[in-house]
Amino acid sequence: MINEKKVRFIHTIKGLKTQFNNAFKEEPTDVFSSPGRIELLGNHTDHNHGKVLVSSVNLNILALTRKRDDGKVVYHAKGYRKIKININDLSLKESEYGKSDGLIRGVLFKMKELGYNIGGVEISSKTTIFKGAGVSSSAAFEVLIAKVINYYYNEDKIDAMTIAKIAQFAECVYFNKPCGLLDQSGISLGGVNYIDFKSVEEPIVKTMQFNVKKYDIVLTNCVDSHDKLTYLYSKIKEDMALLSNYFNKEYLRQVRAKEFFEKKEELIDKFGLDVFNRGKHYFEENKRVEQAYKCILNNDEDGFVKCINDSGESSFYQLKNCYVNSIEENLPQGILKSKEYITSGSVRVHGGGFAGTILAFVNKKETKEYISKMKEMFGEHNVKQIYLAKYGTRHIGKIENILEE
Repeated sequence: MINEKKVRFIHTIKGLKTQFNNAFKEEPTDVFSSPGRIELLGNHTDHNHGKVLVSSVNLNILALTRKRDDGKVVYHAKGYRKIKININDLSLKESEYGKSDGLIRGVLFKMKELGYNIGGVEISSKTTIFKGAGVSSSAAFEVLIAKVINYYYNEDKIDAMTIAKIAQFAECVYFNKPCGLLDQSGISLGGVNYIDFKSVEEPIVKTMQFNVKKYDIVLTNCVDSHDKLTYLYSKIKEDMALLSNYFNKEYLRQVRAKEFFEKKEELIDKFGLDVFNRGKHYFEENKRVEQAYKCILNNDEDGFVKCINDSGESSFYQLKNCYVNSIEENLPQGILKSKEYITSGSVRVHGGGFAGTILAFVNKKETKEYISKMKEMFGEHNVKQIYLAKYGTRHIGKIENILEE
């Protein structure tokens, strides 16, 4: 019996091999994959040492690679300029803020700083992560670079969480975009992961293989751009810092929930209701993560999906990261319409918010109609059904072996 999935994969590898040949005039030797991720629960908790549920998904960056001995990391993706980074020049460059060049340079710098070996490689890739998917394509890229260097120069011995931290550093410092560790962790680890960031240095990680059977997972890109919204993401972190500092703590995780809620009136009087509600969201979201984790262990799909829906409600009305100025914007309208279309399931903002993506768990009986309605709103290519994935960023194998199978 023909394995159609495998046939499609081999076809993709052959096409990517031609792309590599054209870009480098050499033969690739290895195949790597770096998935996107979805934040199941834990919206804006990781940067305050909170708890999250994150999973890799079946959207990914597929890359062919080859080691090179001239100390240069050269990255090629069809339709984009070729990036060349010399491992002897790893200083921070403000001109590379927001660019892939900065991500590569940042990964190399941090690996070297931590005492790991670095060296030259050439990479050619293609991606199934559609634009605006909100599944963290930048983190998938960073983790891929670190994994390739790990494989060629460190005997693939650097653990997945260390690779995630290296990638996070690159994004925060060399890409100049503040972020917690959720994105990179989910991508590097693979599978469904419960992560407690009480200690960022040594987070508690519990990896599970879990998939919903009664529901389909749908991502909708609401078209609006995340560009120029960094200040809004930073404001959430700053508001939470106001609250934690009131208790003479650096992070909300260090504040006891009971004490926080006992000071409700004082906090509202000093900082305003919106700031207080962001703290309230933090504490309640941590509880939802715990509850959802228990649902996974008990195979309680309905309870798990309810936790996701409750998280969406809290993000919309307490965290307030679903629009910039008005609920007439695309993202909030997409969420509100989704609530009309989905009678059994859940819907929530995905990731950082303010623009971007909706995550929906839809009862299989309603999936077809829901996807149709969302495509009417946002376009054919901005709605995609996805699946939770088993693997994180990995070396799939030697290309000669894969093509011989």
